[in-house]
Amino acid sequence: MQAMRGLFITVEGGEGVGKSTNITCIRDYLQARGVALVVTREPGGTPLGEDIRTVLLQARRETVAPMAELLLLFAARAQHLRDVIVPALEAGKWVICDRFTDASYAYQSGGRGLDSGAVRTLENLVQGELRPDYTLLLDAPAVTGLERARGRGELDRFEQEELVFFERVRNTYLQLATESSGRYHLIDASQPLASVQQQLHTICEQLHACWAPRQQQLR
Repeated sequence: MQAMRGLFITVEGGEGVGKSTNITCIRDYLQARGVALVVTREPGGTPLGEDIRTVLLQARRETVAPMAELLLLFAARAQHLRDVIVPALEAGKWVICDRFTDASYAYQSGGRGLDSGAVRTLENLVQGELRPDYTLLLDAPAVTGLERARGRGELDRFEQEELVFFERVRNTYLQLATESSGRYHLIDASQPLASVQQQLHTICEQLHACWAPRQQQLR
């Protein structure tokens, strides 16, 4: 019986675009249609990754070197790939990941100003040939997302950045989407939640209609 690798879907976007709420929407929609899936996040996804997440998000007095930040993210990613993402995909499950390497391009290269070549080198080293099959980009003006994020209460280390930082992040995401050769699906996250989730339902329906029959044929 031939096995088929599962579908690797990443959900990207800046602060305050509703990733957590909408990932729950995606999960519920796909599970209701019988899709076996794993929902995970970055940084995080493993005990080591969650420890690194705490270190990265915690507000601190010292300034964290952008390269140190990038290396910590890829350390968490290496563990995440080995222990969670790759095993799930090899088992034929769909993986829905809250952020992945595109976030490193957006935040550490676009936002922090690191050379994108450094991100690309680590991407190739840690991931090999593995890349997401589809990326859902929840997009909203940086000022809108930041206002939402700051309305939630205490801010983490990233959320304390200035608006111009998040504008660079957003512009980098949009550039990645333009260069993605069809991998990116752009969702207008500035609209009311019902409208955003209708967009997501449409995309999920298309993915399910295309991908699920192919997996069933190989079982």
